[in-house]
Amino acid sequence: MPTVLRTGPYRIYFHSHEPNEPPHVHIDREDVSAKFWLQPVHLARNVGFRPAELLKLEEIVIQNKEKLLEAWYGYFGKNS
Repeated sequence: MPTVLRTGPYRIYFHSHEPNEPPHVHIDREDVSAKFWLQPVHLARNVGFRPAELLKLEEIVIQNKEKLLEAWYGYFGKNS
């Protein structure tokens, strides 16, 4: 599970066995988790984050979208 970014209490990463899905990242903090699609950025799944924190996470993803996409394509290739 390559970690792409750490910011505050959040770990942003993707699973190495998900190349057949569109670009996305998982975000964990303690025992809560969310998944965000990257093109366009939107929430795919939430397990435990409160709405206000999800908005904060979405903003982090938007601000780092290019870096996250670069990491995704660098790992899986442009055809993924």
